[in-house]
Amino acid sequence: MDDRAAAVAHLRAADEVLAGIIDRIGELPTDEDEAESRGRPSDHYGALVRSIVGQQLSTKAARAIYLRLCDRFGGRTPTPEEVLADDPEELRAAAGLSRMKVSFLRSLAEHVQDGSIELDRIAELSDDDVIAELTAVKGIGEWSAHMYLMFHLRRPDVLAWGDLGVRRAVQLAYGLEEAPLRVELTEIAEPWRPYRTLACRYLWESLDATPVDAD
Repeated sequence: MDDRAAAVAHLRAADEVLAGIIDRIGELPTDEDEAESRGRPSDHYGALVRSIVGQQLSTKAARAIYLRLCDRFGGRTPTPEEVLADDPEELRAAAGLSRMKVSFLRSLAEHVQDGSIELDRIAELSDDDVIAELTAVKGIGEWSAHMYLMFHLRRPDVLAWGDLGVRRAVQLAYGLEEAPLRVELTEIAEPWRPYRTLACRYLWESLDATPVDAD
């Protein structure tokens, strides 16, 4: 049995409500197909740049803006040095970014440049340590850190407790009066360990929705 099949089998056995969702939805796209469809870069820094660019935007809009940003730098993600050397207003206008997002990109570049985020070892860190490093960057909150863990580092046991889509899906599936807050959602999700990432993906799919930025 492969890892995905083992995870699905565990979730089915652990939670009958989630089992019903899995039966209804069937097989999810692979991680590789999902990353390609959203145009996520494969390198650690590029994925963070793409995450900042895409905050609070549809997948289509985020991809278009990210491509415009890359076009300014010869069709690739700008390096931290290039971001900091560029004129913020010119960068904003060329890529169609807000001033706030330009400031976020500059904060990320500064943290990478001064070694506050060591991207060459980030894949070796625990989930909690990754979150701590990323959320020190202006504009990267816990929601964005969770998405980075789930979709870039592909960590299997991340609960996106702040995601509005996950909370809404749980409210509907479990017949709750309100969308659960962190403590209640964590309790509901306890049986899903160590595959909470896949459970969240099924919950998103149950709404026919993508992750909803809560940063």
